[in-house]
Amino acid sequence: MNIDTSTIFSMIFSNIFNIVKEVWFLLPILVIVWFFRTPRGKGIFGELIVNSRIKNSLDNNEYHLIKDVTLQSQGGTTQIDHIVLSKYGLFVIETKNMSGWIFGDEKQKYWTQVIYKKKNKFQNPLHQNYKHIKTLQELLNVNEDTIHSVIVFIGDSKFKTQMPPNVLQGDYINYIKSFTEPIFSDTYISNLKNKIENNRLKRGFKTNREHVKNVQKIVKSKST
Repeated sequence: MNIDTSTIFSMIFSNIFNIVKEVWFLLPILVIVWFFRTPRGKGIFGELIVNSRIKNSLDNNEYHLIKDVTLQSQGGTTQIDHIVLSKYGLFVIETKNMSGWIFGDEKQKYWTQVIYKKKNKFQNPLHQNYKHIKTLQELLNVNEDTIHSVIVFIGDSKFKTQMPPNVLQGDYINYIKSFTEPIFSDTYISNLKNKIENNRLKRGFKTNREHVKNVQKIVKSKST
């Protein structure tokens, strides 16, 4: 029996259509899974975990969370994952969703991630968070010792070198709670919160895109 080419293609496309019709509901799930395996998706997922734990583990009458804050800074913009305001000070939190072994110390410019003998360099998150803190300090006109840097690693990672006490994995809530000396009044905290909200750039794709461009420009200028 002879079957012409057009009939064969018609049969193939018909079968493909039937398969897609049967599993179309899986496509959004596959897209979501794919996205959260990308670097950007991993970052967002890590931030969501930290946001959720802060809201559920800290008294929202004493601790006030502001998330995903982009501020103008010298030479461009800076993007802060989480700011927690309290009478015990301000906590600026940088989140890293990473796996593998993590090597680094406080003074190194770059830290190292090792996965099955493959090494990846990434910026020292303490240095990264220092820029966030300086920008926030200048905006709010507060002493630097009232702002606490907190680095939180989310994911299947393991520290292979001694880390400073503010570089944490599962116990960052207890670290925040370890500060018990009141330094700000409720009114002052409210004023700081309003100042941050009034000066932050509008959240959204455009702001994120411009921030990425600024970062790429800075990285390029340092490499030339």
